Amino acid sequence: MNRLVFPLLLALATTSAFAADAAKEREECYGCHGDPKVDPGELKGGEKVALYVDKELFERSVHAQNGVTCTDCHDGKKPDHATGEPLPFTRRELSRDHARVCANCHDEIAATFAKSVHGRQLEASGDGPACTDCHGVHTITRPKDNELVLRTPDVCGKCHTDEKLAAKYGMSTRVVRTYLADFHGMATTLSRGGKKVPGARLAAGCTDCHGFHDIQRTNDPGSHVITQNLQKTCQKCHTGATANFPAAWLSHWEPTPKKAPLVWAVTLFYKVLIPFMVGGLGLQIALHLWRTLRNR
Repeated sequence: MNRLVFPLLLALATTSAFAADAAKEREECYGCHGDPKVDPGELKGGEKVALYVDKELFERSVHAQNGVTCTDCHDGKKPDHATGEPLPFTRRELSRDHARVCANCHDEIAATFAKSVHGRQLEASGDGPACTDCHGVHTITRPKDNELVLRTPDVCGKCHTDEKLAAKYGMSTRVVRTYLADFHGMATTLSRGGKKVPGARLAAGCTDCHGFHDIQRTNDPGSHVITQNLQKTCQKCHTGATANFPAAWLSHWEPTPKKAPLVWAVTLFYKVLIPFMVGGLGLQIALHLWRTLRNR
């Protein structure tokens, strides 16, 4: 029995000491970086980078809760910062550096991401999102808490509504708009800010359909949303979905006379009917009021 207890106590003592050292190091860094008035840093290309770290938010992050220290990510940094490390030229280069730092701990995820369309674009041109573009920097939460998935319209929209990027890569800038107009997006909007129930989520975010770190172009054979894979993707939420199930969903398509003409016609009908009915009701009430006042 003692042979088991001693190693357990030693492990607990080591863990406690490690956590105490990590907390102490973070407090030293907060001495400067916890001041909202701290001067921003300047990259070699002239761009400014905020150096303020909100202590309360960082301490709630998944990294702080797991005892990650500042120097685990900012390797080699000392209180005087005299490392001789060259600064990146642009903010995008800084983001790419962040991705390499994340790979030190998240190596399997980094390998998967490198093969994705985002990872390939990031490496080739810097246009693809880096880890911190989606997860944040000092406020990273547990992905399984569902908070990140519910924020994907905002996260993905930073790039997918950018007209320059859309023109460069042949993307539509309306994907977020069409998603939010769909029942998936409406459910996400209603779920945000509501009561958090562990393990319970009734809304599908962007990553539920497109994937997380393995996202591919929609016409790539490995894409989760290509036609031959779509049934399996739907079945993650809709158990027992048949091969015809995805056909009932417009995805990011907007109904037109050529694409989903029946949906387009019904939508147009209600766009005319609803204003007509509401306007007629308003006119009837106005006429009743006018007649009442006139009769007096």
